[in-house]
Amino acid sequence: MQQSNWLKWLSSDARHFQILSQFTFLIYGILFLGWDQDWLNYAAAFTGTVGIQTIFIKTGYAQNHSYKSAIITALGLCLLLKTNSPIIFFCAGAIAIAQKFAIRINGKHLWNPANFGIIIAIILSGNAWVSPGQWGNQAIFVLVSSVAAWNVLSRIGRIDTGIIFLLSLSIFEYFRTVVYLEWGHEVWLHKMTSGSILLFSFFMITDPMSTPLNKKARIVWTVSVAFVSFYLTNFFFINASVQWVLFALTPFTPLIDKLAKASQFNWQKSIQPLFNLKKQTNESTY
Repeated sequence: MQQSNWLKWLSSDARHFQILSQFTFLIYGILFLGWDQDWLNYAAAFTGTVGIQTIFIKTGYAQNHSYKSAIITALGLCLLLKTNSPIIFFCAGAIAIAQKFAIRINGKHLWNPANFGIIIAIILSGNAWVSPGQWGNQAIFVLVSSVAAWNVLSRIGRIDTGIIFLLSLSIFEYFRTVVYLEWGHEVWLHKMTSGSILLFSFFMITDPMSTPLNKKARIVWTVSVAFVSFYLTNFFFINASVQWVLFALTPFTPLIDKLAKASQFNWQKSIQPLFNLKKQTNESTY
């Protein structure tokens, strides 16, 4: 494949950029953060997601290009879910994909698949968790994740969601940490440069298939997720509160879409030029 054709293919679907970005982060974790011992878990996650997606493709409920979404879900589980059991990873991946087809309203699944798999694994197994500290706060990770996120989200028209969430959470944390508690700015910065927070901000809450379609409604919804997450983290000390809040609030998306009308989203038809954030949505896809 010639270089120009390769670049054309890469730009043909925003999921290609997301897969590339998430895969880069996974390699970073394996090479520099000591995740190499978890390769069985990663294999189990991909087996669960791709296996279930294959069943729905073969039975005519999805098209072949939906394998990309299954890969994104598997990578999301690998990057955020922690457990010492490959079986839990497999079940989390399988459940994450199955719920997309089992629970749908107006052509959309209710939950971000990776987030759904993580929460269900935590609830049912008692041996799974999200480790916010596993990424550290290295400046290079902040830089790479931000650049990659901008590249992906600007092409699907969801850059506003990630930035608004991160900005809102930063403001809430700043007033509590620096203004109210009078701790140093380095404490606040440490909180906001966590790798897990950045991944959530740019690759989970921005899922176009499980967030409000209307831009104004999505902004209100995003700030709500940020505030509730901030409150639960600081006053109830709930670990991975952002994942729990997203899980709880996402089912309200169909109601929001009904009240605030907007066109359905399509991964393949929603590519936008970098730095061109004009609204562009089309029919839904798996």
